[in-house]
Amino acid sequence: MTDIIVPQLGESVTEATVGQWLKKAGDAVSKDEVLVELETDKVSVEVAATADGTLSEIVANEGDTVEIGAVLGRLGGGDAKASDAPAKDDKKAAKSEAPKAEEKPKAEPAKEDAKAAPAAKSSGGDLTDVAVPTMGESVTEGTISEFTKKVGDKVSKDETIAEIETDKVALEVPASADGTIAELLVSAGDTVTPGAVIARISTSGGSAAASSAPEKEARVSQGAVKGETPAETGESASGQEDRPVSPSVRRVASEGGVNPQDIPGSGRDGRATKADAIDYVNKAAQSSAASKAPEAPKATREVGPREERVKMTRLRQTIARRLKEAQDTAAMLTTFNDVDMSAVMALRSKYKESFVEKHGVKLGFMGFFTKAIVSALKEIPAVNAEIDGSDIIYKNFYDIGMAVGTDKGLVVPVIRDCDELSIAGIERELGNLARKARDGDLTIGDMQGGTFTVTNGGVYGSLMSTPILNPPQSGVLGMHRIEQRPVAIDGKVEIRPMMYLALSYDHRIVDGKEAVTFLVRVKEALEDPERLLLDI
Repeated sequence: MTDIIVPQLGESVTEATVGQWLKKAGDAVSKDEVLVELETDKVSVEVAATADGTLSEIVANEGDTVEIGAVLGRLGGGDAKASDAPAKDDKKAAKSEAPKAEEKPKAEPAKEDAKAAPAAKSSGGDLTDVAVPTMGESVTEGTISEFTKKVGDKVSKDETIAEIETDKVALEVPASADGTIAELLVSAGDTVTPGAVIARISTSGGSAAASSAPEKEARVSQGAVKGETPAETGESASGQEDRPVSPSVRRVASEGGVNPQDIPGSGRDGRATKADAIDYVNKAAQSSAASKAPEAPKATREVGPREERVKMTRLRQTIARRLKEAQDTAAMLTTFNDVDMSAVMALRSKYKESFVEKHGVKLGFMGFFTKAIVSALKEIPAVNAEIDGSDIIYKNFYDIGMAVGTDKGLVVPVIRDCDELSIAGIERELGNLARKARDGDLTIGDMQGGTFTVTNGGVYGSLMSTPILNPPQSGVLGMHRIEQRPVAIDGKVEIRPMMYLALSYDHRIVDGKEAVTFLVRVKEALEDPERLLLDI
């Protein structure tokens, strides 16, 4: 007996609602087949079977609220094919009892094609599935960016055959075996979930193209190809009425006054997601408004010959959404100060060559800034905390995110435990993360769990800015360019290398006095670097 449990739903998600069971107790199931849908306040999550068997018990019913790790049901062993026979007999009996029901002329050919699929598969040789890898704790889907191989191409095990773009990073999908690409099950632009099969590799010397064609026809007749329509599968429109509809989709459809079965689905097995329902309802409303007022201008502006319309990448969409969320949810405020960089620059100039010889990395400014920030965070812990509902979570560790600009957008990799690292260690870690960002090798783990963020607009020439928070953090420090400016020193005007510092903070948790004190402590540490050595 195997427990079916609630998986991790994301860093800040602790519970979910059971949306809909797609199987009932006693049903035979196959490994990776979706059993139940869970709904959170952010996403819908599908829970799949971990092995072949029979759904012996449903513990959590539809509408129940469940926590991470809670048991949803239990999966028993047994021959799925054998247990499936009674179900087929029941269907035949039901069919004989209702002779007036609408016929589905394509249903029987579909079964015949499905039976023919294994034969086609064996005739082309052994096939190995290529599945979407795990994308990270809080990432539930991605978009196929491109296939680097096409049907008929030879591949080696672990060779990249596709790239998937998520809302955080780009992932490469490696070949699962040596062989030839027999079939591509999805196309560029399709949305896929972890574990979904996107391609198959023929591991024998047979013709990959020949083996894939009958198999694809079998899947089409069964309605398994993503993006299908009744015309493509040969099913009548009434056949779509059997498609499962989640409560969230049903609710959106009801509020929008549309039939949930009319909503085209982008989810697994063609099921409509909540996003599909919202998009369909919005388009229906726009179409209705346009028909009532044909003279109204179009919602989407036409692109002229000197313009170009390009779809936003998932990463860019996520950046836009998260930055807007930060403005909408936090009481964001920015305070400024300037710092005289003379002491740090003199120290760096004096020891930069010996520093490289000993540590193998260049001595930059970020090591000094990071140590100064950690020292200030220890004194003002609210800047290193976050709000969770009605609670404040104070972090007793110092994982500093470093904003890095790439050709795909802004990413924020995190340097862990900066309080335990030397300046050389910080510079080394920063160099490694910057290289991974440029090469597109950052993982989800590299960018999760930061407690405070630093962004350096000075490298682009910025004189002053008001950085936006990186939720759920309560503080972000903006660095800017160093500029020679006249300042008063002991009653005399001197030219000093000055930098403006900007601290944006969440005023719900950080008071103005704390924000100003934090910035002053950073300024003092940088203008008198010996403080960092003496920890004062």
